Amino acid sequence: MPVMTDPLPDLIQALCKPGAYAHPVDTVRVVQTHISWVLLAGEFAYKIKKPVCLTFLDFSTLALRHRCCLAELELNSRFAPDIYLGVVGIGSGQAGWVMDSHCEPIEYAVKMRRFDEACRLDHVCQRDALTPEHLSDLALSLSALYARAPLADPASGFGGLADITRQALDNFGDAMRLLREPAWQDRLQRVREWTLAELQVRAPVIAERQRSGHVRECHGDLHMANMVLINGQVQVFDCIEFAEDLRWIDIASDVAFLYVDLLAGERSGLANWWLSEVLCASDDHAAMALLPFYTVYRAMVRLKVACIQSTQTGVIQPQVATYLSLAERLMTPAPAQLLITHGLSGSGKTVASGAWLLQSAQGMRVRLRADIERKRLFGLDALANSQSAPGQGIYSAQASQKTYAHLRALASAAIHAGCSVVVDASFLRRADRDAFADLAACTGAHFQILPAEARISELRARIRARLASGHDASEANLTVLEQQLKAIEPLTRQERAKVFRPA
Repeated sequence: MPVMTDPLPDLIQALCKPGAYAHPVDTVRVVQTHISWVLLAGEFAYKIKKPVCLTFLDFSTLALRHRCCLAELELNSRFAPDIYLGVVGIGSGQAGWVMDSHCEPIEYAVKMRRFDEACRLDHVCQRDALTPEHLSDLALSLSALYARAPLADPASGFGGLADITRQALDNFGDAMRLLREPAWQDRLQRVREWTLAELQVRAPVIAERQRSGHVRECHGDLHMANMVLINGQVQVFDCIEFAEDLRWIDIASDVAFLYVDLLAGERSGLANWWLSEVLCASDDHAAMALLPFYTVYRAMVRLKVACIQSTQTGVIQPQVATYLSLAERLMTPAPAQLLITHGLSGSGKTVASGAWLLQSAQGMRVRLRADIERKRLFGLDALANSQSAPGQGIYSAQASQKTYAHLRALASAAIHAGCSVVVDASFLRRADRDAFADLAACTGAHFQILPAEARISELRARIRARLASGHDASEANLTVLEQQLKAIEPLTRQERAKVFRPA
């Protein structure tokens, strides 16, 4: 196995010369990962796979590397067709080895269009430039890709208990071999035991999601270093091409990777925003049942990679301790909270619930938006106009009762999965508030009310602006506001004692 501290192989050194390229190149820079060399040359980047054989991939022969280069090009065209340009051969030229040679190749490279590395999402996050809007847009685009992605045949075993168990246990091998001290071994063993116990408990859910089409051809390596901000939009690249079973996975596993990466970057608020937005956009709140397992699994994937890099550099990488500590923290969910908003249309409930999501806090947090879930219940997209008159159609008393019951079921499932929840709805009726207070009491969640208030003139102005924009799920107009003003049941003294106070 090539070691990252070793001198670069002769071939890579030869390709560091600008003359090895047919296009203008001033200098060539080499970036190494544990499985590849990436040559940054002019306006292009060339990715060459290292001749390694690991437990999860085999690049040991030229034929295998060529096959994986072709697969990488094809698979990533789903995510980033403007970045991936082709597979080129490396052969001999007048001055030595050259890229994109017409001679018999002695190696292959994936040719990509370069982007500004400062725009890679991990760098964007490090300088505090990653925004909730970036993650919301990514949630929408990835959810659309998931919806179009091929479904795994249950007979393939992809996403099944045996596959997942094998992959999860494989994460511990390199770590156990590298981290020999008893303290490390004890900690790893505790995470391993938790993993096996969680798999046993979640086996029926895993089987159901495999049957119901939630195992699809995903990205497989969805962390921030594999994303880039281009023209204000997050673009994903570098999906897993070398192992089908690491790519044909439960959507929940893909989603969990970015969540864990944001946590490791100490961006828990953005992590919760991402989780909430992608679950909502994909209409896959059922994934919450597996998120505790998949978040620990993804932390251990990152630990495994850090251990491989440590072996190649001869120095234990600091990420080893980071990801083991994160896995341990994720094994023990924080005490659950259940918040409900309370306020008239235009009062700022969605802004307030979003601010709660973005707070830096321990544990998963998700938001359930009544405007979106109501339309979903009746087969409508979030921004579709239901053509319902006030108090009629999807806004009738019966439809509202159905909506609140659905929100209560989703909130219950989230709490049982170890998540805290904020339900963004008007909650004008005391009976609706009491139903959620009862849910909190039954599940042991800490119940609070998040009120939103504004002057009547401000409410009217906001509603007009919102309707004019056409970019909000709410259909409430001024007539609805007048009806709400007559129907609202103010918070009782006991309820006011439950009002959420930001720290």
